[in-house]
Amino acid sequence: MNTADVSPGHKVVVVHRVGAVVVALVIATFGVLGFVGGLGFFDTSGSPVLGLSSNGLLSTISIVTALVLIASAARGGRLSSTVMMVVGTLFLVSAFANLAVMATPYNLLAFRLPNVFFSIGAGLVLLILGSYGRVSAKLPDDNPYRAPQPEDERSADPEASLPSRPHTRAEMRADREMAEASRAAVSGAATAEQRRRLAEIDTLRTHEDRRKRWMATEEDLDRGSAMA
Repeated sequence: MNTADVSPGHKVVVVHRVGAVVVALVIATFGVLGFVGGLGFFDTSGSPVLGLSSNGLLSTISIVTALVLIASAARGGRLSSTVMMVVGTLFLVSAFANLAVMATPYNLLAFRLPNVFFSIGAGLVLLILGSYGRVSAKLPDDNPYRAPQPEDERSADPEASLPSRPHTRAEMRADREMAEASRAAVSGAATAEQRRRLAEIDTLRTHEDRRKRWMATEEDLDRGSAMA
């Protein structure tokens, strides 16, 4: 299903869009306050911002992330859901990666333990919101992410679309003639009459309908021969 096919007013889509905007506003506030505080861009010691540690680089990344989330929310549909799941995964990866370098000179984002906890929490929230109503073994019929199902696959009778066995000699002969005509058409050896009759049944959906049409044309041919 394309993004355009997802109804913008459906509850699932509204949750995705509102969730992305709310998380983006929190992250953007953190980033803007970091810039207002005049933090050093690569200051590995960091400075406190809303109970977290930050520097210029982390503030920049926060604002860019917030803009991406807001843009995806404005676009809506499948994109907002996908972006939230991707960003949420990156938050989790960032939490553990920065935890590994926290006490080293490579702590470029000036992470402290509160930052790790926040990244894990924000990542989980984004993953839950992004997957809401989309990741499930069985989606309800009104879900905008549900792939369209062919009508014959929804049939209560799983054998309804299977061709029935012939019950009379005439039906057996019709099946045999249709099979022979099809093989002849594939090999290029079909007669003009076989090609005409195959064209007549080609638009029919079920095997039973094709068989009936084939038998009807056979009767027409027999009547024409008798009149001649």
